[in-house]
Amino acid sequence: MDDERDTVLIVDDNAENRSLLGGLLKPHFHVLITTRGEQAIKVCQQHRPDIVLLDIMMPEIDGYEVCRRLKSDERTQSIPVIFLTAKSQIEDEQKGFDAGAVDYILKPISPPILLARVHTHLRLKHAMSALATQNTILEERVRERTRNLECLQDATIEAMASLAETRDNETGNHIRRTQRYIKLLAEELVRRGLYLQQLSPDMIKALFKSAPLHDIGKVGIPDAILLKAGKLTEEEFELMKSHTEIGRNVIASVESAIDFESDFLRFAKEIAMSHQEKWDGSGYPQGLQGKNIPLSARLMALADVYDALISKRVYKPAFPHEKAVGIIKEGSGKHFEPAIVEAFMAIEQQFREVASTYRDEGFNEESFPSLNQASG
Repeated sequence: MDDERDTVLIVDDNAENRSLLGGLLKPHFHVLITTRGEQAIKVCQQHRPDIVLLDIMMPEIDGYEVCRRLKSDERTQSIPVIFLTAKSQIEDEQKGFDAGAVDYILKPISPPILLARVHTHLRLKHAMSALATQNTILEERVRERTRNLECLQDATIEAMASLAETRDNETGNHIRRTQRYIKLLAEELVRRGLYLQQLSPDMIKALFKSAPLHDIGKVGIPDAILLKAGKLTEEEFELMKSHTEIGRNVIASVESAIDFESDFLRFAKEIAMSHQEKWDGSGYPQGLQGKNIPLSARLMALADVYDALISKRVYKPAFPHEKAVGIIKEGSGKHFEPAIVEAFMAIEQQFREVASTYRDEGFNEESFPSLNQASG
């Protein structure tokens, strides 16, 4: 059918050449004809022919310039250009290829050669177009598969984290709050020019996803200790502290089962193991000090303590935001890294907004008004 035929644009200022080329090509293709370079460029932009047969020696702008302009325009750069010329020097051919042409046919034109070359380059163009389309389809399938896997991963993480939380006096909203606190802190450190290599956008995303697993090890702590309302004995506290190593071991077992590195699992393991460490070395389980504590765990330490302070527990009421901020500030250089405390102080109102948005029942309503009330 005619409407399925490819379109060939002939660009030549010589009437005899145009007549010859048109006669050869019209039985096989749709044919467009122009006599000037500028006109040829406009035709290509408007009609997108499948291939261009381009004379070199023309008035106004020559074929080399026409080809260069077609190749520099995203709308026309994929259209193959074949030069038709009487110029037979090697340097002339090289100049044509440098301009972006795919072929170079010498005049006088041999009809069999012309048709064979045009058919060859059209088949190549269509093959490349089909490959590009297939690649686009495959890339979209990969993106869709990745999105599905990420959704599955997120749901699994939340389920695992919630399992640990339901055995404690904490809630699913604790997970959501600490995720957002750690993300806010990381982004503020980046704004301050700190830890830029460790806090790329992808790594911050991994931190956000891994944060809910910080207390996954609590599944291994007996209820009598985990839910005890009074003060833990020294022996009980030692057992409670083991939740960090239990969590690390659970995540490490997952890590060992895969054959690739994962920032998400690395951060999850670091946070589970070390979020109870303190900047001055007085934390547990290893008594790490300063920057020997992984950055991910240093961020979680502040996020987790802030949320514990503003939340109701069996052993304490929920503290107001201002009191929690004061305690965090006092812990600078002791419990927390000073630079992270400074970042927190700069964005403490954003922490307050997160606490309000994802608040639990029993929050102090005056200290944590709804966002609409806070902005009113």
